[in-house]
Amino acid sequence: MARWHWWPAGHLGSEADRATFRTLHTASLMTSALRTGLTAVSAEQSVRHLRSLLATHAVALTDTERLLAWDGRAQQHTVHAGPLASRGVADGATTVRDHRELICNDPYCQVRKVVISPLAVEDRVVGTLQAWSGASSAGLVRATTEVARWVSGQLELAELDASRTRLMEAEVRALRAQISPHFVYNALNAIASFVRTDPDRARELLLEFADFTRYSFQRHGEYTTLEEELRSIERYLVLEQARFGDRLGVTLRIAPEVLPVTVPVLSLQPLVENAVRHGLAQKAGGGRITILAEDLDREAVISVEDDGVGEDPEKVRRALAGDESLDSIGLGNVDERLRSAYGDDYGLVVETAPGAGTKVIVRVPKFARGVRP
Repeated sequence: MARWHWWPAGHLGSEADRATFRTLHTASLMTSALRTGLTAVSAEQSVRHLRSLLATHAVALTDTERLLAWDGRAQQHTVHAGPLASRGVADGATTVRDHRELICNDPYCQVRKVVISPLAVEDRVVGTLQAWSGASSAGLVRATTEVARWVSGQLELAELDASRTRLMEAEVRALRAQISPHFVYNALNAIASFVRTDPDRARELLLEFADFTRYSFQRHGEYTTLEEELRSIERYLVLEQARFGDRLGVTLRIAPEVLPVTVPVLSLQPLVENAVRHGLAQKAGGGRITILAEDLDREAVISVEDDGVGEDPEKVRRALAGDESLDSIGLGNVDERLRSAYGDDYGLVVETAPGAGTKVIVRVPKFARGVRP
């Protein structure tokens, strides 16, 4: 038999506690929209919640000169939002305007004051928050100012997200630039060497080269699947084997379960190229590269290992720390992008020593919020 327990009336806290919870909940409803920046869409999705926070007749969100969204009564004043925004941007601080400054043909209009607070991103005013009310008070001015600061904070985070995306794209372009001069020259030379002796082989290699360059140089998003990344690596290794012949052995063991896992684009290719260029190409007699991708509960674990000449661990540490003079193949770039995507627990792990080869281990979660191809 079910037993019901009746909690005392105050078990959820005081009215102040509940008001705080409602405020935080309302703020959370706006966060995802504002984190996309100040646009007509994000303003429309946010303005109703802003009016709920300020409890006023109407609220407007503008850019520096035009209305983006309005919620509430006194629709006849929407035409004033843009000009007031321009004045608010010029003022650079919260101001209060009287209804006598506004032309209104509604004799029953309840709006008497409008509080205008600028929205700023990195000391640059990008818009205004306007609270339209029947009366102005110190409390409304302060509340509008504080809410505008919170909105500005979300817009700054949006700008940081956009900057981060642009930085990641720039870093991927930098990786492509690093890959292309070395690889393209060697690959074309290898293909040319087969043109007369084995035309069919030359044709196959040319197709592999075309597919590889298409993947490497086309405009990607920030992420791709492990399957796509590994397919490009296989093409790269086919072309390098044409160049090195028996001097380059390759072992791939890939668990099918991890193929759909999302990884930053061009995050594994530099590791493989590093193994060829700095590991095996400098070793007399060549060597072997082993690529493993394993399913480990909630993570995929990928390792790229070579039995080449190895490296000074201190040099690797400095490269991972961002010393560009040592990071000729982008290890620091890859490490930074992995940490940005998944957190600091997911940076590169490098095991190496002079004469002992190199093993680079990459762990990625199978599912991560905001990470998708």
